[in-house]
Amino acid sequence: MPAAEPSSEPVILVARPALRDRLYGATILVAKPVGNGQHLGFIVNRPTRMTLGRMFPDHEPSKKVTDPIYLGGPVNTGTLFALVQRQGSPASGAVELLPDLHIVVERDQVDGIIEAGAEHARFFAGLVLWKPGELRSEIERGFWYVHDADASVVLRKSTDGMWEELVKRSLEQPQQQPPVKGLRTSL
Repeated sequence: MPAAEPSSEPVILVARPALRDRLYGATILVAKPVGNGQHLGFIVNRPTRMTLGRMFPDHEPSKKVTDPIYLGGPVNTGTLFALVQRQGSPASGAVELLPDLHIVVERDQVDGIIEAGAEHARFFAGLVLWKPGELRSEIERGFWYVHDADASVVLRKSTDGMWEELVKRSLEQPQQQPPVKGLRTSL
């Protein structure tokens, strides 16, 4: 299946091996267009050593969440975001990232997810924001393999080896990297 146009649909971005950036090297991101050529996204394979229980030691529901908090990106790293998988919006103001996968931003609403729904969520500190045209430029310059968005990639329990697996898949299936509406991602 051809990769979606990153300016119109959410996509999975897989850092190409040549991208040797301290933050973005060997990463997998989910990115969503937000209008005017801008995108937001989350790094999905950078678990931290921090858990909700360590972050909020006096909050009983947080102690029950044993999964790590993920580094979502360099912007707003002091903000905790929840990506929640469920049909319909999990909270007012939640933003649909993919079908049945929503971004919850408001602190009280993230607390509500921790208290009643953490088993269907992944928690991120920070996110990635691209200025107008910035993601398109990064793709044109060969930073990323582009794949159709897939919630199972975003919420995969173990991210060990996931980057290598997706790079291999990208190289084995070059038809997933066609020119799209003037966008060229050479392999």
